[in-house]
Amino acid sequence: MITVSINGAIRQFPDPLSVAALIGEMGLSGKRIALERNGEIVPRSAFAAQQLADGDRLEVVVAVGGG
Repeated sequence: MITVSINGAIRQFPDPLSVAALIGEMGLSGKRIALERNGEIVPRSAFAAQQLADGDRLEVVVAVGGG
């Protein structure tokens, strides 16, 4: 089991997962988002390759369009 902090909220997952899998679990697939892992921006091209680890701190920001 791994425990990660997402925007300050603690979440637990039974198995390690990638950033891409987390985004899918959060219902954010296909949305324009920025993700920071432990203080460093994760490029969208690296989402599938980045495996989350126990204790990771994530900040997820969803881009909102408007006029």
